[in-house]
Amino acid sequence: AAEPLHQGRAGNIMCEGLVKQGDAEAALAAADHVVEDRFETAFVEHAYIEPEAGFARPVEGGVEVFGCTQAAHMDREGLAAILALPPERIRVIPSATGGGFGSKLDLSFQPCAALAALKTGRPVRIAYSRTESMATTTKRHPARMRVRAGVTKDGRLSGFLFEGDFNTGAHASWGPTVANRVPIHAGGPYAHRGYLARCRAIHTHSVPAGAFRGFGVPQSAIAQEAVFDELAAALGMDRLEFRILNALDNGLPNTTGQVFESSVGIKPCLEALRPHWREALEEAAAFNARGGHERMGVGVACGWYGCGNTSLPNPSTIRAGIRPDGSICLHQGAIDIGQGSETVITQFFAAALGVEPQRIARIGADTALTPDAGKTSASRQTYVSGNAAKLAGESLRAQILRLTNCADGTLGFEGPRITVTEADGASHEIDLARLPVADGYALTAEESYDPPTSPLDENGQGAPYAVYGYAAQMAVLRVDTGLGTVALDRITAAHDVGRAINPVLVEGQIQGGVAQGIGMALMEEFIPSRTENLHDYLIPTIGDVPPIESIIVEVPDPEGPYGAKGLGEHALIPTAPAILNAIAHATGARIRRLPATPDRVLAALNGEG
Repeated sequence: AAEPLHQGRAGNIMCEGLVKQGDAEAALAAADHVVEDRFETAFVEHAYIEPEAGFARPVEGGVEVFGCTQAAHMDREGLAAILALPPERIRVIPSATGGGFGSKLDLSFQPCAALAALKTGRPVRIAYSRTESMATTTKRHPARMRVRAGVTKDGRLSGFLFEGDFNTGAHASWGPTVANRVPIHAGGPYAHRGYLARCRAIHTHSVPAGAFRGFGVPQSAIAQEAVFDELAAALGMDRLEFRILNALDNGLPNTTGQVFESSVGIKPCLEALRPHWREALEEAAAFNARGGHERMGVGVACGWYGCGNTSLPNPSTIRAGIRPDGSICLHQGAIDIGQGSETVITQFFAAALGVEPQRIARIGADTALTPDAGKTSASRQTYVSGNAAKLAGESLRAQILRLTNCADGTLGFEGPRITVTEADGASHEIDLARLPVADGYALTAEESYDPPTSPLDENGQGAPYAVYGYAAQMAVLRVDTGLGTVALDRITAAHDVGRAINPVLVEGQIQGGVAQGIGMALMEEFIPSRTENLHDYLIPTIGDVPPIESIIVEVPDPEGPYGAKGLGEHALIPTAPAILNAIAHATGARIRRLPATPDRVLAALNGEG
């Protein structure tokens, strides 16, 4: 037995997650075809553009910390515990963050800079080199996974078993989140009859693994989507049509027994791919008929992702106010790490108030100036903070209408005066200069939103998320069977975002997620002490990313702000599975250990591994 790394954690198992619905073994016994397979993924580096950097300076009675982070208020709590200071004596001011992908949820430079500033009485600056960043921060969890799934002759799923061991390294970080989220998502966005998924987060003598875009779901999707291709092959059924037949739909229970009467968008995503799929299959057949050492393949895969924390409180609070001079200020603490939350949350607030977004003066994340909008992770900011911003806008609007004794109307702002024009043309005015002022505002509103979820029972049944996002992607590629190299021709990505509040930002998220999925599939593997720079650790460049066609699918969610859902995570989830399925379609060889580097592709072609 391995030496225990932490007291009280037998077998070095940090925690386990389980979801059980029905009798998976009985369903498998009733299946006409059963497929079992195993897969292994690697450590993956976040590789954000900006390494960890910031500075701290002592102030009277405390310290201020400036720098890149994904969770200002959570950083303050952690610093308070480390420095033995009350939280109110610590101010965290996030800088513009050049990418995070989960890693910047953990403290890095902040405690060292803050402690040094307090001890020296002087400002202290720290900027990690790339090697320091890669050597000291968390990675994506490597996973060893086994999937066993069945299908009846009519094409319906019948039994699904998933077992996953996720290497969480020497310390916990966000391992519990991974262990609890993976079993919910491991079966994909499909209607299952008999489902059992187990996940263990296991300590090892290795670099800690932590939060990384998707919290383990991209790994489990690789295994599940590969097995579904094999089930379709056993039936002699088209792979896309197999997924459409088994796709989760409104009114059907998902893996935790949760039923959504509307907003389940996976089938529309798959149907949006159908014409592209048929065209690509014809293209591949014609290409391969010519012979030669290059083979063309087409792959498809799905993904889904619950927005926000798993069955835990997940609130965001947004504050806003109107100053006596008529300026409108939005205090929103949702940290933008490149996904565009500052823009979208401002749009939600402005729409609810009834003004143009450009009228809003935004006061960004700062623990002294903005309430806690929660951490930027788990695809939660558009949905959770967006709802809080919408509520704040509605509250301010209600105050204005109440002061003018109007049921509704169009708002106008001119200097210190607000006008409300009713449908019949009647106009009413508020002179802000005549209202009492508190904290610089004549009118204020502060609103919170916490998603309606419920705890999971002993079988993992319940309502862990109030909103899910859905996606389906198709990859077209060529494999050089002599060299083992893979050349991507194009990716088509259909994503259900509920409502696209800002389509340009939606497309940017999809493109970024696809690029990251390409790296996970084909090249990225962190090896401690060997790949601690961006020369030895490869990430996709512009030369590796093919044309990406984004198809925005809008299936509004009644719980989302104006119907919107989160997008950050599920932009990535289907990409690697679709690429790996395309390699299998091109060559007949299944890659079971990632990434699919040329040597591993050649080994698979030779029947090894």
